[in-house]
Amino acid sequence: MRRFVTVSLAFLVSVLTGYGAATHSYVGVKACTPCHKTEKQGKQQPIWQASPHAKALATLKTPEAQKVAEKAGVKGPASEAQQCLKCHVTATGVAAANLKPTFSKEEGVGCETCHGPGSDYKTMAVMKDQAKSVAAGLIPVSVQDGTAEKQCKTCHNTESPTFKGFNFKEAWPKIAHPTPKG
Repeated sequence: MRRFVTVSLAFLVSVLTGYGAATHSYVGVKACTPCHKTEKQGKQQPIWQASPHAKALATLKTPEAQKVAEKAGVKGPASEAQQCLKCHVTATGVAAANLKPTFSKEEGVGCETCHGPGSDYKTMAVMKDQAKSVAAGLIPVSVQDGTAEKQCKTCHNTESPTFKGFNFKEAWPKIAHPTPKG
């Protein structure tokens, strides 16, 4: 009986403290591309590739961005400043142990910025089932429930030194990339 109580208490403590909770890793756009580049799947990768999000880190490496950063009080290169990278690179501040070799900060703002780290949901076996995908770490983003707008506004807001307002209804069609039904 004593052993049962000890094991039960250990289990309860691990559940309450989150010990053993899944930590998903970032895999990068290349891991998403094989399935999300086709017409059948909605061509999300080409839409992203043509967007400013794909070039977000490159933007920070320009002389113009450096001037903006200096004016905002950034010391050193804008492309290395955490306050800039948090909105220009997926997984900024994440421990290196949670970045898979396929991940590259050069991708700028990639899939996992909005949809969460993909290591455990990236396979077709998981992705074909929405519930499994979410259980494996996928963050569903929807225009209808407001989660898409909320996610966009985590960076498109007054904290940005170049913010000039953000109209979600105008911006969304430029990056919309739904998966076709059926």
